Amino acid sequence: MNGSLRIVRLANFVAPASGGLRTALRELGTGYRAAGHRPVLVVPGERASDRETGQGRIITLPGPLLPGTGGYRVLTDRRRVADLLEELAPDRLEVSDRTTLRWTGVWARRARVPAVMVSHETADGVLRTWGMPPGLARRASDALNLRTAHHYARVVCTTEFAEREFVRIGARNVVRAPLGVDLEGRHPALRDAGLRARYAREDETLLVMCSRLSVEKRPGTALDALEALLRSGERAVLVVAGDGPLRARLEQRARERRLPVTFLGHVADPALLGGLQASADVCLAPGPAETFGLAALEAMACGTPVVASASSALPEVVGSAGVTAADTGAAFGVAIRKLLDRPEDERREAARARAACFGWPAAVEAFLTAHDAPVRAGRPDPPAAVRPVPRAREGVA
Repeated sequence: MNGSLRIVRLANFVAPASGGLRTALRELGTGYRAAGHRPVLVVPGERASDRETGQGRIITLPGPLLPGTGGYRVLTDRRRVADLLEELAPDRLEVSDRTTLRWTGVWARRARVPAVMVSHETADGVLRTWGMPPGLARRASDALNLRTAHHYARVVCTTEFAEREFVRIGARNVVRAPLGVDLEGRHPALRDAGLRARYAREDETLLVMCSRLSVEKRPGTALDALEALLRSGERAVLVVAGDGPLRARLEQRARERRLPVTFLGHVADPALLGGLQASADVCLAPGPAETFGLAALEAMACGTPVVASASSALPEVVGSAGVTAADTGAAFGVAIRKLLDRPEDERREAARARAACFGWPAAVEAFLTAHDAPVRAGRPDPPAAVRPVPRAREGVA
């Protein structure tokens, strides 16, 4: 097989239609396949399916909806997942869920399959955004991370920020592999005066937030920032692209405070979303637990600078091409004005230049290196005929 490896990837909490994790899984799978490997992605869904795609084979197993998450599903049938792993016989295992799928690290050790866990969020950051006191969140995350580091051959972190909580517990099997951005699909030429005029007048600042509307993303900070700007005399409007369990509450807040906010919900058209990102003056990324921030990086690739939470990994990603702020609307408002004080051409050129440091080819190479997989494998064997995914054993839930 000339070094070609079957890399089986397991993921939970994948948004039904969009989201940073879905984008990362797609781009990495496409890159693995282009490098000559045989990626297989296993995710939860409404019903079982098995198909070949441009990013490799995708197997969907039935998984229940998580209430209050806006569409997230999880793989809960351990026996069925284990049976599938036995059938697939992976050369490498890659897991994107540090909670409900952590047991697969034990399976991989017993099967002698090198396995990596990808840290897409900081455990203590997520716990804190859900209201857990900082001290308790730290102790709980340390316990979780110790077990994760023990169960997997490697833990992949996308930024130094994400790596810190593993360094804190003395983990020695952590590697860094940044994510990337589609520099051809997202570029400044997508800027559209007509699209911009649909949402903002010429004398108004157009703010955009592309985010899942859930607690850990803190989308309410964007509304608070808009309100702070308006109180200071700034003419500004906000467009929100994304959906989630907090949408109704945010819409009600905007109505009650008479804030000029447009909620687009999920934007399925990549060209429309790219045009919106490119036509904005500033992109807001208020999530304090973000360990990378793909939506913010996409906006930067479009030439739109970012104001991001100083509590997240975004300061590391945006560098001097953006501004960071404390997690309050007032602080975000000050940061937005600071960014707008820079000459427009200068701030847009800086945003694009910074995004150009994060192409997907480099990300794919870093992830393959973490797997000890050839960056350029030989031509893989032709895919076998797709077989039905295994049924749950009788009597097993």
